[in-house]
Amino acid sequence: MNNSQESEDHSKNNDYQTIEQTMEKLSGGTRRLAAQLTTSASFDSLWNVLTDYDRLNLYIPNLLSSKKIYQKNNNVHLKQVGAQDFLGMKFSAEVTIDLFEDKELGLLKFSLIKGDFRKFEGSWKIQNIKDTSKNSLIYDLTVQGCQWMPIGMIEKRLKKDLSENLLAVDKQAKLSIN
Repeated sequence: MNNSQESEDHSKNNDYQTIEQTMEKLSGGTRRLAAQLTTSASFDSLWNVLTDYDRLNLYIPNLLSSKKIYQKNNNVHLKQVGAQDFLGMKFSAEVTIDLFEDKELGLLKFSLIKGDFRKFEGSWKIQNIKDTSKNSLIYDLTVQGCQWMPIGMIEKRLKKDLSENLLAVDKQAKLSIN
């Protein structure tokens, strides 16, 4: 890792959860963000929430819609629309992503097919924490905005959103315990 990387811990006292987060500034206005949450939610409940593609917008903040438009075996295409409020202005972005499911590894890897970004790729990963009944939920995202998208302005918002997304998935997984 290089000098342009920042690391932060965000605690939610009411849930006793800590989110570890890193952010790297890459060339061309590209950012790589990663966030990790330790949870007591089971692997299966986390996996079921993350792969309930047509309902993700019901519990992930700022995701207006999520629709599965193609599936063949472990390959899925999703069309998603997200929205943000920046300085009183409504900003929305649409992506169509190619997603590969590897349940054995607890990995959902995605990349951009088309959309409002030059780059939008990453993964969700669920890992058991050795010698515990807890799991680690990791969200990794590399994003590069289009020319009109001020990445510096939305950088802080992206970091906040990653934490909120992890907490939302965790909360939904705990509500839908198998």
